[in-house]
Amino acid sequence: MKKIILAPLLIFVFGLTAAAQTPLPTPTPPDDEVVKISTTLIQVDVTVTDSKGKIVKDLKAEDFEIYENGEKQKITNFSFVSSVRETPETVKNPNEKIAVPVPTAELKAEQVRRTIALVVDDLSLSFTSANYVRRALKKFVDEQMQDGDLVAIIRTGAGIGALQQFTSDKRRLYAAIEKVRWNPIGRGGIGAFAPIRDGETVERENESDEERENRENFERGFDEFQGSYFATGTLGALRYIVSGMDELPGRKSVILFSDGFKILQRNEQGFTEGGMVLDFLRKLIDTANRSSVVFYTIDARGLVTTGITAEDNVNASPERLQQILSSRSNELFDTQSGLTYLAQQTGGFSIINNNDLSGGVRRVLDDQSYYLIGYEPDSDTFDPKIRRFNKLEIKVRNKNLKVRYRSGFFNVADQNIAKTTTNQTPVQQIQNALTSPFAVNDISLRLNALFGNNAQGSYMRPLLHINAQDLKFTDEPDGAKKAVFDILAVTFGDNGAAIDQVSKSYTLTVKDVMYDTILKNGFVYYFTVPVKKPGAYQFRVAIRDAQAGKVGSASQFIEVPNLKKERLTISGIVLENLTEAQWKLFASETPVVTNNQSNEPTDKPNPMNDTSLRRFKRGTILRYGFEVYNARLDASKKPNLTAQIRVFRDGKLLLDGKQNPIDVSGQTDSERIKSVGALSLAGAMQTGEYILQIIVTDNLAKEKRKISTQFVQFEITE
Repeated sequence: MKKIILAPLLIFVFGLTAAAQTPLPTPTPPDDEVVKISTTLIQVDVTVTDSKGKIVKDLKAEDFEIYENGEKQKITNFSFVSSVRETPETVKNPNEKIAVPVPTAELKAEQVRRTIALVVDDLSLSFTSANYVRRALKKFVDEQMQDGDLVAIIRTGAGIGALQQFTSDKRRLYAAIEKVRWNPIGRGGIGAFAPIRDGETVERENESDEERENRENFERGFDEFQGSYFATGTLGALRYIVSGMDELPGRKSVILFSDGFKILQRNEQGFTEGGMVLDFLRKLIDTANRSSVVFYTIDARGLVTTGITAEDNVNASPERLQQILSSRSNELFDTQSGLTYLAQQTGGFSIINNNDLSGGVRRVLDDQSYYLIGYEPDSDTFDPKIRRFNKLEIKVRNKNLKVRYRSGFFNVADQNIAKTTTNQTPVQQIQNALTSPFAVNDISLRLNALFGNNAQGSYMRPLLHINAQDLKFTDEPDGAKKAVFDILAVTFGDNGAAIDQVSKSYTLTVKDVMYDTILKNGFVYYFTVPVKKPGAYQFRVAIRDAQAGKVGSASQFIEVPNLKKERLTISGIVLENLTEAQWKLFASETPVVTNNQSNEPTDKPNPMNDTSLRRFKRGTILRYGFEVYNARLDASKKPNLTAQIRVFRDGKLLLDGKQNPIDVSGQTDSERIKSVGALSLAGAMQTGEYILQIIVTDNLAKEKRKISTQFVQFEITE
């Protein structure tokens, strides 16, 4: 099941066809960095709006005043960052009866314009609120998400596997939305408030005033404890997310959908007092301000009535009824105050008492233009003996404008914050790398997980390419080189629970030319996971160099279709890179690929490396292969399939290939029809990222089931 591949592997040996490509423009340059806290420069992002809430874009440095702890600072850095950009071209073919989805490439740092975490606080959401949030999320992905957006949809009550990587792939986001449901183990009920059931508590009619007061105090204390428990769970999950967002590019926003949380607790006399929730919240705010993350909070309950509803069964005195309604009002105010405070302290805003959740998201997206203002702090800023917290105040000369900014920061510069990773055990290192929602790159990894099907059923096969140059090799007495590393690979289901795990230590010993070969080409680790249930899965893999202490991680989303529904389906795409000389040998039917396991150098094709790394030289040939499942058969038990390829770069269609029949001659398994093709990576093509899309049409199927697509992203290098 678990293997390290250091030799070529023969995958496909069928005929191929070639096509050429054209050059493309270079990508957009990166945005400026935002919000840095160091001993030499403090930068803050500032949003300015007019009386109608629209962004003001024409201010200059002299229009601002910035104060640190009441002392005016000299502005040394000033710029305006706009979120406005061109709308990407859509790919449309007037001859298509069925719309074919356009694949989305993984964004590079220089292509990211907005980083948005849509966090669903399912620890607090009621059944009703969860439904509203699902609709708002779907509308965001369908209509509001733009080119250059890096997005994650995360549930606070889900397992670590649900902390998916930020992505521009709408497939991943749709899969995440499907799992946004009411969480029965959270504190949310059916509606915004628990229904009144006084008329059903006959056994309490004879209780004394003292007994009733004791019971109510106990119930109130339990509710406060439960609320604090779930609130700290929410804030802990948010802090974990924000900490991981620190190194992401651009301005980062968290849109929190929640039924709110209390930051203060009411005692028996009705007065408020601080608690551990407030401490958790302050730590979250400081982490967010240091990571340049702005919080926007949306009360998913919308416009809430605190009066009697049809769910209430009321049989109480007017005084008792007034007490219940007052309690509801206090609960609404207290939970909304938590949302408002979090947003205000991080430079965002809250949306409460509004039933239009999608409109709230639109307001947030319109708020992504900002001024970047910097100043040089004095020597007292980070002196803990003078103050613990540095308060910021920013003003504009025009008093009719509204300014939003971060409240301040604690007196520790980023470079002085203790790094706990140096004190971690090897097990903690690799576990933290695995559970982080973001890749760790001390050891360079490339992951490509493929879906397939055989006689035993469906399976997933992750291929992990490891850059051997990032590993530490030591000298052995016999002249060999040795590297020792640990691998932890976990497959998570759509609920965040681990369903399969591989954990093993490896000692890799090579010598002579084989050592040079793997340093040059790297090597591949793979394993196979049988699929018992179709659905969305996420692979997370972490590796630790036992001798150097370095770690690396990677993750990938993969959706496994349900073949029992008999829909046309395409497997994962296998890739292989050929030189022109190798292509000519292949075209002449001369064998060019062997399973040579010897310790000799080889420049022969290596499909395992190529499929995992997906990096090909310009001027070579890219072979691709796949399988087709659930094809319809005619009376002679033959399928009638055509295949078409498309090539994209930067969201633009470069090649729209013709539909060619899939050759099934010599194939005996009609349930798994193999197809291959090739693409000439012409020398005129620019280096960079591309997408190859495969479109298969079943001419015997009904109109709605005729099309299936699959795509793979690859890179062209010199």
